[in-house]
Amino acid sequence: MPVIDLGFSPCPNDTFIFDALVNQKIDTKGYTFNIHLEDVQKLNEWALAGKFPYSKISYGVWPLLKNKYQLLKSGGALGKGVGPLLIYTNQQPNADTMKVAIPGVNTTAHLLFSLAFPTVKNKEFIVFHEIEDAVLSGKVDAGVIIHENRFTYAQKGLKKWMDLGTYFEEKFNAPIPLGGIIARKDRDQHEIATIDALIKESVEYAFKHSYETLPEFVKCHSQEMSEQVMRQHIDLYVNDFSIDMGTVGASAIAALEKVYSSFNAAE
Repeated sequence: MPVIDLGFSPCPNDTFIFDALVNQKIDTKGYTFNIHLEDVQKLNEWALAGKFPYSKISYGVWPLLKNKYQLLKSGGALGKGVGPLLIYTNQQPNADTMKVAIPGVNTTAHLLFSLAFPTVKNKEFIVFHEIEDAVLSGKVDAGVIIHENRFTYAQKGLKKWMDLGTYFEEKFNAPIPLGGIIARKDRDQHEIATIDALIKESVEYAFKHSYETLPEFVKCHSQEMSEQVMRQHIDLYVNDFSIDMGTVGASAIAALEKVYSSFNAAE
């Protein structure tokens, strides 16, 4: 029975998407999965090294992976109102001189921040769940938050400066491409197509069977979150684009690639 190495994050949206697949709740066509759960920046780094044949990545790093990987249609995170937020404490910093915390150099959050604030150079790249505390402690002047921190920052007394996702949406009239699933091109194309179809089926299974009660696979990897926050997380990041990105999703990814190209041309 073929064993497939698959990397994704322990965040509720990913565990929700992949639960039925990796836990054999659907017919996986003889495949089993060896899963590797990590923060998305680490997944980006592993993908750049070609470590796993299948992995979740930030769309912000996708232009650097196109020669080695191909995008799958299913399993990704795109949508409207789902982008990263720029937050601060009491006084809004000076945009020209501020120090900002960002959840990884290769993340979509970094790319979207650079689109909105192209002149800011004083950046500190830290793990996403440490950013709120970095802002609160004064280690940085502002921070770009993602994932479940969208639901907790206000409770900690932090304030929203800008919704970086909305900035992208309004500029390009497109949903925000946050993260997608990639397959290494050295894999058999029939296998890649099968895995893509299985991920789609896994998402559809999750929507059908997990409306009232979240799977234990989601809960066990999100122990510090309340079930309400887990559900908010899933509702925000898992949608029809996770079943199939379609032409709208593909166009949004192409728009983000243009941002990447223009940003790096200016470096």
